[in-house]
Amino acid sequence: MPRLTRALAPVLMLALSLGAPAAQAQAPGQGGERPPAAVTVVTLRAQDVTLTAVLPGRVVASGVAEVRPQVAGIITERLFEEGGEVTVGDALYQIDPATYQAQVAAARAAVAQTRATLNAAQREAQRVQTLLDRKVVSQQNVDDAVSARDAAAAGLQVAQAQLQAAEIELDRTTIKAPLSGRVGRSLTTRGALVTAGQTSPLAVIRSLDPVYVDVTMSAAELVAWRRGHMDEALKDADRTVTLRLPDGGGYDQTGLLTAAEPYVDEQTGVVVLRMEFSNPDQLLLPGMYVQVDLPKGLAENVVLAPQEAVSRDRRGRPTAMVVTAQNTVEERVLNVLADRGSDWIVTDGLADGDRIIVAGLQKIAPGATVTPQERAAPQAAAPAPQN
Repeated sequence: MPRLTRALAPVLMLALSLGAPAAQAQAPGQGGERPPAAVTVVTLRAQDVTLTAVLPGRVVASGVAEVRPQVAGIITERLFEEGGEVTVGDALYQIDPATYQAQVAAARAAVAQTRATLNAAQREAQRVQTLLDRKVVSQQNVDDAVSARDAAAAGLQVAQAQLQAAEIELDRTTIKAPLSGRVGRSLTTRGALVTAGQTSPLAVIRSLDPVYVDVTMSAAELVAWRRGHMDEALKDADRTVTLRLPDGGGYDQTGLLTAAEPYVDEQTGVVVLRMEFSNPDQLLLPGMYVQVDLPKGLAENVVLAPQEAVSRDRRGRPTAMVVTAQNTVEERVLNVLADRGSDWIVTDGLADGDRIIVAGLQKIAPGATVTPQERAAPQAAAPAPQN
């Protein structure tokens, strides 16, 4: 066997030398460099950004009227549609008017009676005055006649006032809307007995355009605002107040700060601010929880970095991977001021023109060469075809 092995050795060496090129041809690139990894980048632009404070708040109707009867009686008819719009003076309920119509008739009769008494007293006073001129009666008789005439005139005024009061009560048997707005559900039914000044309302009317939003702000922030520090921080920033709805979406109408409660809560140290918003579509309803973005300063020459591109190192510092001009990866430590939507407001660590990596981070490391590709801008939805 050793002799056979020594005889076959030259043959094996020749076979290996012939097969080596074929093996190298089957495994191209072995021992060479890997191609650069492909990454998606976003080119950053420096800009001025308005800083906002997110304040919790509640929607409040700009006007609320609880409809109550001013006279007693039986409800005979409901004259409005529940949930509909009403204007001042619209009839809402009808109370049985029979009793009040009788009172008006009696008051009118009393007016006619006192007017007749006054006419008689006036004629008597004139007659007595004529007799006095003829020296048939004394001055005492004239004074008595004049007093009777004046008393009859006063009695007529009392009767006319009673007639007016009766007519007012008759008019109040038709319960009218004291406020323009949207009326809710009816809280009473036909045939119910109602009384003047009852505690439970028959319905509630709310004015929903515009509406108020009451939010809370710390006393320190309010003092800074009152002293002008907030105006100095805002400079030329957009001072528009915007809303965030309960579903997380925005509201297309902007608001205006109208008033501040002149009182600081002792337990929480906050002040209530009131803001006014237009509500043409009545999307905002009283009691709804919202968040208000209130401008509080202007950050100059900062960049907005996508949040998916920013991570934390072992020390908890925010970092991001940036592609240099030589297409190599460089790690940056950032100074993040605040968030804005899906971006971070970065004041240091990134600059105008930097290309930050937003996709492909798992395939790279600092110093690696990459092939950057700019992320495409989101396209608007195509319009629906017209029929």
